[in-house]
Amino acid sequence: MNTHSLKIVSPEQAVSAVKSGDRIYFQGAAMTPNTLIDSLCERYQELSDVEILQIHTHGDAKYLEAPYNKAFHLSAFFVGGNTRKGVHTDHGDYVPVFLGEIHWLFRRNILPLDVAFIQVSPPDRHGYCSLGASVDITLPAILTAKKVVAQVNPKVPRTHGDGIIHINKIHCAIEVDTPIHASEVGTPTDIETTIGKHVAGLVEDGATLQMGIGNIPNVVLANLTNHQRLGIHTEMFSDGILPLVEKGIITGEEKEIKTNKIVTCFAMGTQKLYDFIDDNPLVHFKEAGYTNDTAIIRQNPKVTAINSAIEIDLTGQVCADSIGTYQYSGVGGQMDFIRGASLSEGGKPIIAMPSITAKGISKITPFLKEGASVTTTRAHVHYVATEYGVVNLFGKGLKQRAKELISIAHPDHREALERQAYLRFHK
Repeated sequence: MNTHSLKIVSPEQAVSAVKSGDRIYFQGAAMTPNTLIDSLCERYQELSDVEILQIHTHGDAKYLEAPYNKAFHLSAFFVGGNTRKGVHTDHGDYVPVFLGEIHWLFRRNILPLDVAFIQVSPPDRHGYCSLGASVDITLPAILTAKKVVAQVNPKVPRTHGDGIIHINKIHCAIEVDTPIHASEVGTPTDIETTIGKHVAGLVEDGATLQMGIGNIPNVVLANLTNHQRLGIHTEMFSDGILPLVEKGIITGEEKEIKTNKIVTCFAMGTQKLYDFIDDNPLVHFKEAGYTNDTAIIRQNPKVTAINSAIEIDLTGQVCADSIGTYQYSGVGGQMDFIRGASLSEGGKPIIAMPSITAKGISKITPFLKEGASVTTTRAHVHYVATEYGVVNLFGKGLKQRAKELISIAHPDHREALERQAYLRFHK
């Protein structure tokens, strides 16, 4: 591995950069530097009061498990499956914040960083390493942290855009040669397929798309094969866009911001996706403070933002990050893009979800669960899609909103919802 003048050390030496009382950052998603993280956890007996900041990581989060958690406390900007249990203990917490505003916590010294753990490609002939598939809040983290410790890996794709770091900015590094985290494409259910088709029907030629990971976004994309001149400005994308790029459907030619470029702050998918973004000038990686800036998003035409929800009440309030008081995920970028799409010329903010949970409970509810968070306010919500159709709440009164939402609720729950709506709005 060509590492130029990087200071290569053992994992044990690398993590010695962390001291008790430090605040440290972990790069996340596909780029989670697990070798460094695991080595740090082995120091639990000699460390104390180390605060960890991250969005959402993959692999084991040992720092939230006994006995390692004695030394660490997690402040999560987003809650993933590996940290969901831990943030509800004394060793973790969730920080409600828009993805597009996390960078201010670093840049304005609200949460100054002592050390940042990252995973990068080997340096090029100019001494620059790539942050690979996860630039998001990692770029502002490495620009503001006192020390940067890197896990150098030839399996990391070299991506175009702003996600680079010079070896002079890296305090020390370790070498690994392991695949980065992958996410396989799932098989959509019949319900997800129906929802995806409904949403695809809202997408116009020349639209700028934002979508997340999952079966519904993939079905939407699979149903856009007859569209033209689509663009991508998103916080993340997965394998679903690849066939549309190959067929010349995604061109970005009508976008105002980064015309002809796919703009994102991270990517998560299969090895095929990572091969696609490797040294591909078509894909431009920016930090989340850029991709999720409403003032930038709105400049693109027909921004079509596709997001999901855990539940929606009859007035249109969306809870997308908690189940009652239980913190399930995070605010993320939903509001950034729902608002950006609303302000875009011809834009369409869309909330897409099944009408019921796996246990048959209606996701359209008279009231949000006690303690549930409002991720997106009722004033921001326009289109809502379930397998029973699509409604547009924009400009509708509370009574009409309830009627519209009930029309796309599961038939088994409509009568009960109608009774609740009557009691609420016809006193």
